[in-house]
Amino acid sequence: MTANIDGPHQNQALVSAGADVEAAGAAIVLVHGRGATAQSIIQMGRQVGADGVAYLAPQAARNTWYPNPFTAPVESNEPGRTSGIQAVADAVSEARAAGIPAEKIVILGFSQGACLASEFVARNPRRYGGLVALSGGLIGQSIDPDDYEGDLEETPVFFGCSDVDPHIPAERVHVSAEVFENLGGDVEKRLYEGMGHGVNDDEIEYVSALVAGLVE
Repeated sequence: MTANIDGPHQNQALVSAGADVEAAGAAIVLVHGRGATAQSIIQMGRQVGADGVAYLAPQAARNTWYPNPFTAPVESNEPGRTSGIQAVADAVSEARAAGIPAEKIVILGFSQGACLASEFVARNPRRYGGLVALSGGLIGQSIDPDDYEGDLEETPVFFGCSDVDPHIPAERVHVSAEVFENLGGDVEKRLYEGMGHGVNDDEIEYVSALVAGLVE
């Protein structure tokens, strides 16, 4: 896991919903986007969740994980980026401490949250229940697949995005998916024609099936 740090997003509330984490059979860590809240991404969790699933959502300080576009130089988004990755790590650790194994934990993010979720999983590779990156990708001015190493052990990885998203270049989705394929993820990548910056029914259906499979 990411080394423990003390940054702007530490000591923020971890919002929980769904099944009690101590009794849940699986968990979804939900990472909100820029300007949104943990409570708002919990609502998405309810759309894709199932009985017996705990929802855990970290909250960004001032509702923003990092200040600049995710394609800006990494240093321009510090310390928010690293602090945000730590917030995701802390939520995953909360689920694991309650007895939920990593292979039953899905890390899901939208927009800025999808970028953080991707970074966390890529930097802490192992078997998870899944990674879901909705309108997002790996963070940095450029991405070199050789910078990432480890084994995701066929963790399901889903990238969903518009082909003309104003915030997420399609090429960044492609190279991010390549990184996760190289890490041994079972990658599903879907670019939707003309969708804009949002989440569609096809994505909700895919994630719902993924989550349901963890608690069958």
